[in-house]
Amino acid sequence: MKLTTATPKAGIALIVAMIAIAVLTVLAAAFAFSMKIETRLAINADSDQQMLWLGRAGVETARWVLAEEMRAGYQGYDSLNQIWAGGPGSGGETNSDLSGFSLKDIQMGEGKYSLKIIDQERKMNINSANPMLIQQALTVMGVNADSINVVADSIADWIDPDDSPKPAGAESDYYQGQTPPFFAKNAPVDDLSELLLVKGVTPEMFWGGSAGDHAPAAFQHKLGFGNSPGEAPNYPFGLKDIFTPISIGRINVNTADANVLQIIPGVDANVAADIIKLRSGPDGQDGTEDDLPLHNIGQLAAAGINPQLMGQISQVCDVKSRTFEVHVSAEIGNYHREYIALLVRNGPTDVEVVGFWWK
Repeated sequence: MKLTTATPKAGIALIVAMIAIAVLTVLAAAFAFSMKIETRLAINADSDQQMLWLGRAGVETARWVLAEEMRAGYQGYDSLNQIWAGGPGSGGETNSDLSGFSLKDIQMGEGKYSLKIIDQERKMNINSANPMLIQQALTVMGVNADSINVVADSIADWIDPDDSPKPAGAESDYYQGQTPPFFAKNAPVDDLSELLLVKGVTPEMFWGGSAGDHAPAAFQHKLGFGNSPGEAPNYPFGLKDIFTPISIGRINVNTADANVLQIIPGVDANVAADIIKLRSGPDGQDGTEDDLPLHNIGQLAAAGINPQLMGQISQVCDVKSRTFEVHVSAEIGNYHREYIALLVRNGPTDVEVVGFWWK
């Protein structure tokens, strides 16, 4: 019997065939992956457009809510129990088109969106705050006394149009010595993060907390006593929590928190607590049906404020809001995006969009 053996050429052909199959398999997998990526990009591009329209729809809904609140028996004040703020509604709202309206999970086509409307008058306008008010805010934060004048004067110098520094402040000659050098703005603050450029303002002071990014407990509120020598600052809140660059310039005592209320002349922690107790009604909870919002600044006398301070207080306080930041959380399936708009309410038929962006 004659035996045959495989030739070297046959073995090489088999190896080449196997390599070719492997290469083709890799190419096919790469092509399939590429197609999957292209398909996903196409879907995302389409979703981006849908999300954008959801974001814009949310802004228009917010405009309607703010306008309707003024049309529905508006009583001249804005408070946390009203529908724009997520409350159950008050006054004429309960008998208007806003009755039963929810800011959550509003369906639109394949997606949905939720709204959060935040009035800017719940904070102090940094551009209209004088150094004394800024000093008071820093004292409430617990900033060391030797830093308070530096920060307050430097913020005032940053905003005012002249080049003359205040006693503890700074103008461009100081900032030109920084790395990298820059000039003092000498104009109103547009974005509150500008304060991080100002002499004396630290990230901890701006954001709140400490250098270790530790969220401070309530008992750590030092109320102006500052820090011990060598102790790292740990602020209960930051400048970003009590100031805004855009508002009518007066604090709405119906929406401001206790920290902001303490910026008001004659208001300490106890008086701030009394104001919140007064406006929140029997249950002591803001934003509920039994709230008793202040209808005018004169009612602050019931919270124990010295009547002699009312003239001064009326210059920095109000009971209504005009400027609102709207957060629209849009969702399509597992795709999420947050849009932010800035609205100015000039009247029941005029709610203006002055800014729109997304994260």
